Parts: sequence; structure tokens; C-alpha cells
Amino acid sequence: MVLALPFLIGVAVALPLGGRLSTLVKLQLKWIWVVYLALAFQIAAFPGHRMPWRTPDSVAVGLWIASDVLLVSVVIRNGRLFGVPLVALGLFSNLIAVLANGGHMPALPSALKGAGLHYHVSQNSERMLHPALPWLVDRWAAPSWIPLANVFSVGDVIIAVGGFILALAVTGARVPGLTKLKKLRPAGI
Repeated sequence: MVLALPFLIGVAVALPLGGRLSTLVKLQLKWIWVVYLALAFQIAAFPGHRMPWRTPDSVAVGLWIASDVLLVSVVIRNGRLFGVPLVALGLFSNLIAVLANGGHMPALPSALKGAGLHYHVSQNSERMLHPALPWLVDRWAAPSWIPLANVFSVGDVIIAVGGFILALAVTGARVPGLTKLKKLRPAGI
């Protein structure tokens, strides 16, 4: 969701700026199958209430970290697309925070309170008062009007900005001050 919503907003903003939806179908991401594998790992790790299994925490953490590593590799492989290096930086930032804090993304109690959430561990997130690398953890509450939003990190913000810029670039939007967007689109788009 961190990437999808900003990308969709970016597409909506791009259209009045001369962006074209037709260019999106020409976008060919490399290693897209790795994204599906990473999503399968996340579903296996955190099946939710609708799936007939529960994954032990240590296995879930391993699957989640593996899925993040896979996603980082995909965005690095597609780094030629304008905005994708920011997505990679945001994913890497989140991965560093997770690894530095024992396998869960720490969420500051103040952020959880601001989002109206009350948990110690929830899927890949853990309430922590004094996490390692506190500037990288989930430290802010998202507004309640954002679909499926709860708490977010600086890495999530970087991912969102990268997704928004990617949408502007791949649609060919004419953005004052960012005229290089069109030049940075891959050939054929």
C-alpha cells in the first residue's frame, strides 16, 4: 500500500499535466516474478484470519526479511526508472530498521496511540519504546482517511515519494521544473 496509493495519486496528477495512461502498458519491469514470490512469502508469513494456518513468529520473521530482500533486489534491478532508486532507498531503510531490532519493524507507542492502535506485536510490527535506529522506525500515525493506513516510517515516506515520481515519469507528465522526467523514461515509453 505504501507504493500503490502514491503511484495511483501520481497517475491522477500526471493526467492533467499531459501524462498518458497508454504509456503504463508499455512499462516493462524486470524480475516482476520476484515481486510475486516476495508477496507469497509475506502471505505465508502473515496469513491473517482468512487463511487456515498460523506461522510461528521466527519463521514469519525469516520469510518477511527474505521478502524484503527480494523486493530490494527488484527495485535495484529496475533502478533505471526515475523514482525507483528512491523506492529502493526506502525499502533498504525499512530493512535496516527491522534487522537492527530483531526482525520486527518497531513502532513507537506515540505513533500507535495516534493511529488508534494498541498492540505489542502485530504481524511484522512491534511496539518498542527505545528501538535501535529510532529515526528509521514507524514513528508517525497516518491519517485515518488513508486506506489501510496505520503507522509509518521515514522509509515509507521515501517509498511513497519514489512511487509518486515514478508515476509522473512513466506517464510522461510535463512537470514545471522537472523537465528531465520525460528524458529519464526508458526507451519505448
